[in-house]
Amino acid sequence: MCGMPQQPPVRSSPPRPQRPDASMSLITNVMDHSLDDGYAEAAARKESRGEGGLPKTLRAKLGLAAGLVLAALVVTVGAAQARVAAPVVAKERQELIDRIDGETSAADKLESDVDKLRDDVGARQRAALQQTGGSDAADLVGVLSGATAVHGPGVRLVVNDAKEATSGGDGTNPRETADFSDTGRVRDRDMQRVVNGLWASGAEAVSINGQRLTALSAVRAAGDAILVDNKPLVPPYTVLAVGDGERLGTRFQNSADGLYLHALEQNFGIRATISTEGDVRLPAAPSVIVRTAKPNAEKTEKGTS
Repeated sequence: MCGMPQQPPVRSSPPRPQRPDASMSLITNVMDHSLDDGYAEAAARKESRGEGGLPKTLRAKLGLAAGLVLAALVVTVGAAQARVAAPVVAKERQELIDRIDGETSAADKLESDVDKLRDDVGARQRAALQQTGGSDAADLVGVLSGATAVHGPGVRLVVNDAKEATSGGDGTNPRETADFSDTGRVRDRDMQRVVNGLWASGAEAVSINGQRLTALSAVRAAGDAILVDNKPLVPPYTVLAVGDGERLGTRFQNSADGLYLHALEQNFGIRATISTEGDVRLPAAPSVIVRTAKPNAEKTEKGTS
């Protein structure tokens, strides 16, 4: 039977299964061929050239021994010097601690003496005022000058930095860095206007963070700190003022200085709260000393027309 010859069927061989880690050939190669073989070959070549192991010649051995002895000597001498110097360092440290303790005790004693002398000066001033103008005049002068602690109705005004000035994102205090703008901090000029505004509104006595203000008081800045009579204050700044509470608070808020404080709140985020108090207590000023003024010995007679 004639016809076209039939081609034998082509049988394809089944594909070989791929390894699961075929895509990780580099890692597989590293795992299959450890680097230890390379290290071993390098060590063998080095040893065949006579470069490995301990020195072979007597001179090299002596050099190695001398180096080891020198290293041991240096370590021994260093340890001995440290042991000898330790008592000296400890003695100097203890002497420094004793000196600090002594200076601290002396400073505490001087501060106590200053307090006693201040009390004595205050007592003498009151006695002198009583002789010239009577006890009522002495009390009034003491209140007005700040030499006497006072209490009475008044207002409490708390002024604080903006929130961004008291809580830094990195946990640091922005008052100690230069990253925060001065507009969000309460400055000395702001507190000056607040105090002057309270005086002008009818306050009879004023204190900031427990520091009584007098005619000789100064509110100024030293770096980022506000000083009152050379004593640094920490925000928030609590201002207490004795006077007619309702009237004093209203007059201050309507004054130019009160409006200035309100503008700081609106524009720069500075926080301020004012409240009327039934009784506020202000301490006496610690440094009111009369050096120049003398009481007038002449008595003015009052008559009627």
